[in-house]
Amino acid sequence: MLAIENLRKRFDTAAEHPLFEGVSLTLAPGQSVAVMGESGVGKSTLLNCIAGLESVDGGRIRLRDQDLTALDEDGFAHLRRRDFGFVFQAFHLLPHLTLAQNVALPLWLLDQDDATADRRARAMLARVGLAARADDWPRHLSGGEMQRVAIARALVHEPALVLCDEPTGNLDPERATGVLGLLFERIQDAGAIAIMVTHSLAAAAHADRTLRLTPTGLVDATVAP
Repeated sequence: MLAIENLRKRFDTAAEHPLFEGVSLTLAPGQSVAVMGESGVGKSTLLNCIAGLESVDGGRIRLRDQDLTALDEDGFAHLRRRDFGFVFQAFHLLPHLTLAQNVALPLWLLDQDDATADRRARAMLARVGLAARADDWPRHLSGGEMQRVAIARALVHEPALVLCDEPTGNLDPERATGVLGLLFERIQDAGAIAIMVTHSLAAAAHADRTLRLTPTGLVDATVAP
């Protein structure tokens, strides 16, 4: 479903050496990978390149049968709304919207009618154990609950690819374990694929495999369960 071939990214156009190069990765539906590495090696930049938020300086990214590196800005924006889900460390819930409305946001962006969006949002909240809280406000939630809402929002529109940037960085270890178990279970059930950037060995152990980003590409890493 996803194929990254010899991706290259420079710090800037004048940089003599790239931030990273030779990055290649293939993922099939239902698969997940954790990406680790030293600070400053470009892990979050790699996610941004995959999402089309930063340009690349070489290589190709293909999702299904589409060459993402050939898309213009408008084309990538449409693809991102339809086929990408995002889970961040900081949750990014909108405080003036209820939980159901926060989860419905990706559906509204795809012009889903309000009744259908609300029904699908509530069903997804039920799948993450928050059906009874659908009409509550984010300020009433714990950190673990907010991240569960963020997971529901990332998956409600059935994306092909879920990108996670330190998704449990603000959670204690017990909550992080529960959130990650839920996240990867839902991704596998949906036949989506996931790439998670993390500094945590415990978090990385939830993915199918772990890779380390280096300046010359991705290399296998071993993380004990």
